[in-house]
Amino acid sequence: MDLRFLALASLTIHFVLFFVNTYNAAGQVGVCYGRYGNNLPSPAETVELFKQKNIRRVRLYSPDHDVLTALRGSGIEVMLGLPNPDLQRVASSQLEANTWVQTNVMSYVNDTKFRYISVGNEVKISDSYSHILVPAMENIDHALLVAGLGGRIKVSTAVDMGVLGESYPPSKGSFKREVKVLMEPIIRFLVNKKSPLHLNLYTYFSYAGDKDRIRLDYALFTASPGTVSDPPRSYQNLFDAMLDAVHSALERSGGESLDVVVSETGWPTEGGVETNIENARVYNNKLINHVKNGTPKRPGKEIETYIFAMYDENVKPTPPDVEKFWGLFHPNKQSKYDVHFG
Repeated sequence: MDLRFLALASLTIHFVLFFVNTYNAAGQVGVCYGRYGNNLPSPAETVELFKQKNIRRVRLYSPDHDVLTALRGSGIEVMLGLPNPDLQRVASSQLEANTWVQTNVMSYVNDTKFRYISVGNEVKISDSYSHILVPAMENIDHALLVAGLGGRIKVSTAVDMGVLGESYPPSKGSFKREVKVLMEPIIRFLVNKKSPLHLNLYTYFSYAGDKDRIRLDYALFTASPGTVSDPPRSYQNLFDAMLDAVHSALERSGGESLDVVVSETGWPTEGGVETNIENARVYNNKLINHVKNGTPKRPGKEIETYIFAMYDENVKPTPPDVEKFWGLFHPNKQSKYDVHFG
């Protein structure tokens, strides 16, 4: 047989396998792995649970070395957080940024699939360190470049819906005037680096804070088509409406080319209004199926999404109590309810 044909066939097979693996990965919904609990399974047990449940992506809020060690060789893709208390140190010194990358990324990169470094989480314009967020992002990005990982691991930051001044209807989405001094440099960095914006998006909090005007079925993906009209589009669920409001705000600020990764979303099972097992089950399973289809503003474009959270976190310091009850699994590793990652 012609050896050139064999070589071409081999190349084609490898390309197809790469394409299939990439396509399958694109459709995966990940989980957020918080560690504010004194009764949680070990990282090694948790990584085994990821594998059993076909969870192929995970968000970590800090470079916990026990977790990173457990993830070695797992094939699970990682969004690694650089915590807010580290921003000052990393922003003030390129050497500190290089050391952070060397210690927390390079030490593991040979057998760990880092997808993003998310620098800071929900930094507010009122925070004393807000002005150093982008310098910290730039220093981490440069450290990755120096380490030979430039472009391979994307740098971003996670914001919440509080950055919007207007969100209804979605086509009117815009950033708060006072927040633009923070958001516009972030957007310029992300556009330049072709990195997505990370967004913590909770329909639960929007519903709980305005339940007289927001219907529960609209927040849970169970409303009828056309519940909200925003010509030429209409919306059947609050998740799409919130995400498209952010898309609109980005377009108004030079970020029309940016993708948005939903870095947190979910529904709690205790501690607040309409917090129960059934609503959490419905929300998360509907979410997993829904994000494959995009939004009315970006139809057909899959939405990379991470569910908050793997476990309840019984020592989480942030009030109210509802913050403690977002887990998909009990500390004994049993599912709270059936959820299918597909």
